[in-house]
Amino acid sequence: MCLMVIKNSISVAIRGAIPDSENAKTYLEYVEEQFKGTSKAHASTLILKMLTSKYDGVSGIREHIMKMSDMSNKLKSMDMEISEGFLVHFIMTSLPASYGPFKINYNTQKEKWTMSELIAMCVQEEER
Repeated sequence: MCLMVIKNSISVAIRGAIPDSENAKTYLEYVEEQFKGTSKAHASTLILKMLTSKYDGVSGIREHIMKMSDMSNKLKSMDMEISEGFLVHFIMTSLPASYGPFKINYNTQKEKWTMSELIAMCVQEEER
C-alpha cells in the first residue's frame, strides 16, 4: 500500500526513470540514487545565490535576512552548516553602502549578535 502511495505521488516522467521494486524502502533508495547529483547542484546554486544576494531596499530588511537564513538552513540540511556568527557577518556584507555607519557600529562592539538581534537591529535601522 505504501509503495502505491509513493509511486502515485511522483510524476510520471520521473517514475519512468526509477527501477521498479517490490517494497517501499528499496524503491525510495532507487529514488534517492536518481537525485544525488541534483542535491549537489542545488547546494552549488544555493551557495552562489548567497554569495550574490544583496539587500535591494525594496522587500524589507527582515525578509532579506530571513531569505539568507533560509538558504543557510537548506545548506545545513545537506551537511554544509554555516555558523550563526559567520552568517551574521555574511549578511552584514550583503547590506548596501547606506548601512555603512551601522556596520561600523557593529564592528566596534565587543559582543556578537545572534540572528534575532541582527534582525531587530536592522529593522530598527531601516525605520530611521
